[in-house]
Amino acid sequence: MKLRPFEFMLMAGFFGLGVFALILLSTFDGGRNNDELQIGQVAIWGTLEGAAVNLILDELTSENEAYADVSYREVSEDSFTNTLINALADGTGPDLLLLSHEQLVELRRRITPISYESFSVRDIRSTYVDGAEIFALSDGLYAYPVAVDPLMMYWNRNLFSSKNLLSAPTTWESLIATYAPALTERDFDRTITKSAIAMGEYQNVKNAYGIISTLLLQSGSRLVEEAEGNRYDIFLDTSVAGGRPLVSTIDFYTRFSRPTNTLYSWNRSFGQDRQVFLAEDLAMYFGYGSEGKEIERLNPNLSFDIAEVPQGASATVRRTYGKFYGLAVLRNARNPNGAALVLSVLASEAAAAQIATANDLVPAHRNQVALGSNDTYGRLTYRSAAVARGWLNPVSSGVDSVFANMMREVVEGRAVETSAASDAEERLQLEYN
Repeated sequence: MKLRPFEFMLMAGFFGLGVFALILLSTFDGGRNNDELQIGQVAIWGTLEGAAVNLILDELTSENEAYADVSYREVSEDSFTNTLINALADGTGPDLLLLSHEQLVELRRRITPISYESFSVRDIRSTYVDGAEIFALSDGLYAYPVAVDPLMMYWNRNLFSSKNLLSAPTTWESLIATYAPALTERDFDRTITKSAIAMGEYQNVKNAYGIISTLLLQSGSRLVEEAEGNRYDIFLDTSVAGGRPLVSTIDFYTRFSRPTNTLYSWNRSFGQDRQVFLAEDLAMYFGYGSEGKEIERLNPNLSFDIAEVPQGASATVRRTYGKFYGLAVLRNARNPNGAALVLSVLASEAAAAQIATANDLVPAHRNQVALGSNDTYGRLTYRSAAVARGWLNPVSSGVDSVFANMMREVVEGRAVETSAASDAEERLQLEYN
């Protein structure tokens, strides 16, 4: 039977799609023993250290030369967006991104979303921990989740034991009533010599954004919700259960920096809180799970441990803030087909777990989290990963500026919590525009 040109092109198109689908399926095991696999040059940029990714790529290349031109470049998180935009303008940008959800809003229009027809919301929920749904927006999945870094509490064992405190606080109520008063030491003029906890200020609290986000999550804040037209509605001070989460967060956070408050434990004269913790002048430090081994390295003589972030005594749902990392394909990737093939390998459960573990993160796959960890810090970070959440924040520098001003106005007495919260929401809305 003789085919008309249109019929021939239609059949050729179906044949091409079928071949491409078979290639995608074959690459889920790394494309091994497939000499016909065509990948070409694929550039991956990310903010995580590249050792694990490069190791996987070396293993793939040793079994199949098709992966020989796949490379990974580590870029500082602070300069990532500017570096990416400049490279795209020069036509030298990457094909894949290994990025944090904190960069999602800023880079959304530059990423190709994966249709829910090919990877449904049901599959996403079944495959990954709950918080990883941060990458699932109205028009598709913007990144395949790889890892999560939950906010944790580090505590100085020596300072605790000297006050007959043998474990970390599990509730904010016990921290306020027992731990903070016992662990804070002051001179006769109320000069702080030993601090229990670093809160209240923003600039010298390394993870102030994560702490404030945790308090908002625990207060039931609706945070930020996606609206039509790739817009975002801010509900930081709104809770489904009532109350004003942002106001209560400001009030609690700033208590520790108000000299007139009984909880006064921190001020801007201190250096960065992690450095003070390393110097053993801070009893409790809120840091991400990935920081544990680095803290060990920076002060091998420091006797410390890790614990989950305290929760409210009456809380029925545990929450902490977490950074979620995922793999995304750029809209203007120079080699989208090769990028899709590499993505299918690196986003697989085994490869993603390898990347996560090498960076002291928790794998985003449910199966991996369920297996748990025997690592000193992993035993607890895996538990926290299951209850970690993020939110759709705008440019990080903009959020830092808004939050820093919000807390400073209250601590210095220039604004009350209610007006500071309202002003912060208005300023944050501008950051999305």
